[in-house]
Amino acid sequence: MELASPAGICVSIACEKIPEAVAMAKQSEDYADVVEIRLDRLVAPEIEPFIRQLTRPVLFTNRPVWEGGGFKGPEGERVALLLKAIKNDCALVDLELKTSPELRAEALDALLQHDQTGMIISWHDFTGTPSSEELGEILQQQMESGAHIGKIVTMADNYNDVLRVLNLQTMAVENNFPLIAFCMGPSGMISRLATLRLGGYMTYAAPDGGEETAPGQIGVSTLHAMLKIFAQER
Repeated sequence: MELASPAGICVSIACEKIPEAVAMAKQSEDYADVVEIRLDRLVAPEIEPFIRQLTRPVLFTNRPVWEGGGFKGPEGERVALLLKAIKNDCALVDLELKTSPELRAEALDALLQHDQTGMIISWHDFTGTPSSEELGEILQQQMESGAHIGKIVTMADNYNDVLRVLNLQTMAVENNFPLIAFCMGPSGMISRLATLRLGGYMTYAAPDGGEETAPGQIGVSTLHAMLKIFAQER
């Protein structure tokens, strides 16, 4: 799969009902480069309505409760929805690094048959930020996982946490591995903007007037305007 880098802004849509999610996603398309649909937040999740109605590339995520999401069912059922998304040739799916090797292998096999879809292997820490050594080990595992893109997001308590996460881009660039890396929380807000200027593949925003899917998310139109200012030549 050929990846455009950087992808830019991904707006994360978390709604209970599909029509509401579609409407909020379409409202965000003027500012977002990618639309993430949080399947774990939908009461009755489906794939096709989003593929059919949205014009931006769609990323499907089905985050389990053990990594800060809302899906409480069996792992096989959770990953089955992502397999369905892959079979519908969506742009991207997000699978957690902690997912069992067997289920990850099943997803990778599906990608061989549907090479229009890219896989993000993600890792989140909602409690803090590990050491540089630990973060480096996580990134190494992602690079060896078969994923097209890595994602490492932690909770920042101070600027040192932010710097450790953003510094992962150095290792990612050296290995030609697209990486999404930033921090959550008030201290991490600056990293959501800075990551793209430092080589990050993508950053995440909340829809205007919609629910945040992680602490410290910035509204998509605001983040778009901020990035536009930074992109201007001085």
